[in-house]
Amino acid sequence: MNLFNVYPLYNVTPVKAKGCHLWDKDNQKYLDLYGGHGVISIGHTHIDYVAKLKSQIDKMGFYSNSIQNPLQVELAQKLGVISNCENYNLFLCNSGAEANENALKLASFKTGKKKIIAFKNSFHGRTSAAVAATDNLNINAPLNQQQEVVFLPLNNIELVRQELQNNDVCAVIIEGIQGVGGLDEGTTIFFQELQSICNDNNVVFIVDEIQSGYGRSGKFFAFQHHNIQPDIITVAKGMGNGFPIGGVLISENIEAKYGMLGTTFGGNHLACVAAISVLNVIEKEDLITNVNEVSAYFLDKIKQIPQIKKVKGKGLMLGIEFDFEVSEIRKKLIFEKYIFTGGASNKNLLRILPPLSVTKQNMDTFIKALKELI
Repeated sequence: MNLFNVYPLYNVTPVKAKGCHLWDKDNQKYLDLYGGHGVISIGHTHIDYVAKLKSQIDKMGFYSNSIQNPLQVELAQKLGVISNCENYNLFLCNSGAEANENALKLASFKTGKKKIIAFKNSFHGRTSAAVAATDNLNINAPLNQQQEVVFLPLNNIELVRQELQNNDVCAVIIEGIQGVGGLDEGTTIFFQELQSICNDNNVVFIVDEIQSGYGRSGKFFAFQHHNIQPDIITVAKGMGNGFPIGGVLISENIEAKYGMLGTTFGGNHLACVAAISVLNVIEKEDLITNVNEVSAYFLDKIKQIPQIKKVKGKGLMLGIEFDFEVSEIRKKLIFEKYIFTGGASNKNLLRILPPLSVTKQNMDTFIKALKELI
């Protein structure tokens, strides 16, 4: 049997990782400024994280959600305190796509409606409703296109207001900062007005923090830059530092009922231990402070490269935009400078999503390499 060939692959085979670095099968060391799509939050194979997972697997790896699991309670309480979102309830699942799928389902349950408002260049996942709310026809099968979704431009509140007049919308879903779409984001005024008109029109306001959450923007959640309070917040990626886990933070004005959501693997014992370990390390090592310090340093130093048209994003969720396509630079960074970065649907954008523990010296290494390649 062969693998189903859906991924274009670089010819690199990592076999071990530590902190912000990877080593391939030939023992070549790479600087990881992409974190596997922003998944590695506290650094590869962090000593506390590894110890907690090893300890848990000796006790119990999995049982169903039909029994008590105190680790789920511990995770919910810790996440509420650290994120300053204690007035939410947590539903645990396995991925970002599942988190958004369940968020949209909740919105439809709550309102009795089914139309979704999403935004141009959005990416919310690859499952049925999540991919329908993703602005990329190439990954939407006819089955997905049965969903009723309207895509509007960011920062045009009047178009949102007009769409809500039809009284058939269950949810507005927006990324805290767009990831795959190219690091564009709503303004503070736009986010605040979105929340206001959703409240006025009985529409559920969902903020997708799957990539922008867990400290990556310089605050725990990117929406916290805008002084708003969404009805639902979705999380995944950095939540488990590589262990598959996702979550839906649900406002207390949405009532839970037995059976309305469910999952086999979501919130299993190993996933919870991974997620608790991530929160412990973020707090213990003050990683959000590091995000802001390294980000400020990087944004100052990157000015040394005049070919850069613009730097987008916040914290350590950054996009470096040129007036030419960056695919060749990405390849050269990997194969000549041994540095991983990311791309986006904007072909002129180099995406930077390092572990939150990245250092100023790591950023110096990248800037030096980029200057030499350009």
